[in-house]
Amino acid sequence: MADPAIDHDDEDLFSTPDDAADEAATLRGLADAAAGRVVDNETVMRWVESWATANPLPRPKCG
Repeated sequence: MADPAIDHDDEDLFSTPDDAADEAATLRGLADAAAGRVVDNETVMRWVESWATANPLPRPKCG
């Protein structure tokens, strides 16, 4: 059930789509991938899983 104390009619920063910004972010991501500036999923998952350990791994580098 929705909280009646919250006015759901108010627009906020994240409720208005910005198609131009979304398109620009997509194009940057595609350019990064085409240039090899990526981190493979296995490396990312190993990094994320390490957060719950006594010795978390450093953030992986692209390439």
